Amino acid sequence: MLKINDMNVYYGSIHAIKGISFEVKAGEIVTLIGANGAGKSTILKTISGLLRSKTGDISFMGEDISKTAAHHIVDRRLAHVPEGRRVFPQLTVRENLEMGHYTQKNSKLNERLSQVYSYFPRLHERRRQTAGTLSGGEQQMLAMGRAMMSRPKLLMLDEPSMGLAPLLVEQVFELIEKLNEWGVTILLVEQNAHMALSIANRGYVLETGRIVLADDAKTLRENDDVRKAYLGG
Repeated sequence: MLKINDMNVYYGSIHAIKGISFEVKAGEIVTLIGANGAGKSTILKTISGLLRSKTGDISFMGEDISKTAAHHIVDRRLAHVPEGRRVFPQLTVRENLEMGHYTQKNSKLNERLSQVYSYFPRLHERRRQTAGTLSGGEQQMLAMGRAMMSRPKLLMLDEPSMGLAPLLVEQVFELIEKLNEWGVTILLVEQNAHMALSIANRGYVLETGRIVLADDAKTLRENDDVRKAYLGG
């Protein structure tokens, strides 16, 4: 579904992403793990068209999107939930969801709202409430729900557990698993490597802009170096 070939990304003279290549197959949950500054968020921003790679190509559903504008990438049903949730705090929950529907010109809004509310019942309960008054967990649900309004085939999630209490972290990861069961392929960036590898099919470990290890999630969980560096053991 998604194939990255020789991605090199710079911030000015800083070489942030150094020739990485990886893929995500349809139906998978794939996670990128690594320390702060490893380049995980930069990779997602480059895939979604917010940054550009100097080399290589990005293929989604068999088409090169390397030079495609970000809003057209959403049109192609690849959605990105950024780090920090980024909801519109002065808009209601429903209005935030409607913002995620703007590319779906041929899709009925109310039908899509009903479907997203079925994924996230709490959002239906809070639909008239302004987003800035929601809890952190509810805002994360809203950010995910807004992305789901675009009917994505691939959903990219950047640090969905950031700043959440442990119980809410578990709920968010349960939601990610459910979305995957409902047919959405997931590319997950997450500091909580233990949780990420517990739900992922495969994972890639990044260090300073390079992929240093790639394997199925179970093998990565049992890898001594991964355990010491990212799993607290």
